[in-house]
Amino acid sequence: MNETAKLELTQPPKTRIQRKNHALILEAALEVFSTHGFRGATVDQIAAQAGLSKPNLLYYFATKETIHVALLSRLMENWLAPLEALNADGAPIEELLGYMHRKLEMSRDYPRESRLFANEILQGAPRILPSLETDLRNLVDAKCLLIQRWMDAGQLAPSDPYHLIFSIWSLTQHYADFGVQVGAVLGTGAVDFEQAHQHLTLHFTRMLTP
Repeated sequence: MNETAKLELTQPPKTRIQRKNHALILEAALEVFSTHGFRGATVDQIAAQAGLSKPNLLYYFATKETIHVALLSRLMENWLAPLEALNADGAPIEELLGYMHRKLEMSRDYPRESRLFANEILQGAPRILPSLETDLRNLVDAKCLLIQRWMDAGQLAPSDPYHLIFSIWSLTQHYADFGVQVGAVLGTGAVDFEQAHQHLTLHFTRMLTP
């Protein structure tokens, strides 16, 4: 994250109108970035989506990158929360199924955020890599130690804890990032998240049960 972007994030709007416009810009940017990606999005598109003039938008965010960084920073907080909730005192299978369910709910409720994250990763994570290498990695390391303890105690079937987490990510985020494909193949036009939940619950229950 460059210094301009850092400064942007440390100076939140103060008045009601400023807060309203700030929120409008981020909501508009989420729509534009999740549709067109970072490279395809423009400040003019974001301003038009927000219903603001370009100069007005630039009063709040100096560049397209600062808007993108603000969205990614907010996203990372929400992205870590489901894994942070994995409870060492809970029943291992139920805890991991709960984590899977929370991730699937995020795909259902926040598909644009998921696509925003996916686009950033596909570009090599130029704006979010430091967070992946610190916040995300540290959290995953800690939870993998917990999962390994459960496996060593015979409470879970043995597997690689890291790739278990990767599997949960891929099988849940697929329904957000490739929802159009899922709906087209099923002929429903949209994802049936209840069916997805039933399938993934069965899949991971079989995988995790000793």
